Amino acid sequence: MLYNKILIAVDSSEYSMKAAKKGLELANQLKADAALLFVIDLTKATGNVDAGILPAEAMIVLKKEAEQTLNQLATMYSEKEPVKFIVEGHPYEDILKTAKIWQADLIVVGTHGRTGLLSLLMGSVTEHLLEHSKIPVMVVPAK
Repeated sequence: MLYNKILIAVDSSEYSMKAAKKGLELANQLKADAALLFVIDLTKATGNVDAGILPAEAMIVLKKEAEQTLNQLATMYSEKEPVKFIVEGHPYEDILKTAKIWQADLIVVGTHGRTGLLSLLMGSVTEHLLEHSKIPVMVVPAK
């Protein structure tokens, strides 16, 4: 199958970086357009009032981190400049929404390899994507 638009969902984790590398390499090989998406998870962007960090300040820091991550990935692995999206929301919902709006025909994500009770309790963005995506999802394992 030939892919023309590959959406690569990333965060600052090591497994996400590995997925980004694979996704951008695939886009380069296929001469496909690539987009890097960083979803700032609103459930984690609460700040730390005890440490004097307010939610608005935390969001500024998270946006800077997202921009740095996307810029680093774009220069390290891509032959042509990928589109970059930074979205505030809930990861699996916003990955699917961005894929639809951008008209991606493949989503690339990494997985941290959690199994068992921890995965069940926390839920998995990757599992939600696999269940709800209308386009193929390529999962790059952590190991």
